[in-house]
Amino acid sequence: MADTRILVAEDETITRMDLREMLENLGYSVVGEAGDGVAAAQTLAQEHVTPVLLLTAYSDREFVDRAVDAGVMGYLVKPFLEAQLKPAIEVALERWREARQIEHDLAQTQETLETRKLVERAKGVLMDSQNLKETEAFRRIQRLSMNSRKSMREVAEAILLAHEAGRSL
Repeated sequence: MADTRILVAEDETITRMDLREMLENLGYSVVGEAGDGVAAAQTLAQEHVTPVLLLTAYSDREFVDRAVDAGVMGYLVKPFLEAQLKPAIEVALERWREARQIEHDLAQTQETLETRKLVERAKGVLMDSQNLKETEAFRRIQRLSMNSRKSMREVAEAILLAHEAGRSL
């Protein structure tokens, strides 16, 4: 928590100062302040820079929907108690971490799937051009990968590129 840095965005100066004091009392490091809370929250949430916890006087459905659409990770309606702040911040931080992990896992899964597709295509090229069985073609790609210290994806891409170059000449 001590390394948790917070930007306070609040249009009312007195409220902003009170909020800063509350956060510092809870052990957070307030690293900056902004006067326009909604604009700052929307930018931060859309850029996936940091989790956003919105502290607002508005609780109507339209405003809540806008916050959800903007990617806000937590929402507290004013007036709030200092005791509500820490749990709301910690939940928002954890939800943000989980979302980032899911995005990372998805990117890795997409990369793995794309690699498998390329290796399958490269196997097909080797099977056709060198009259190999599927297992032999796969072992050849593996061996080329190990010997060249290149990933199987890079080897598959090279095989496909060479095949395409040979066909276009």
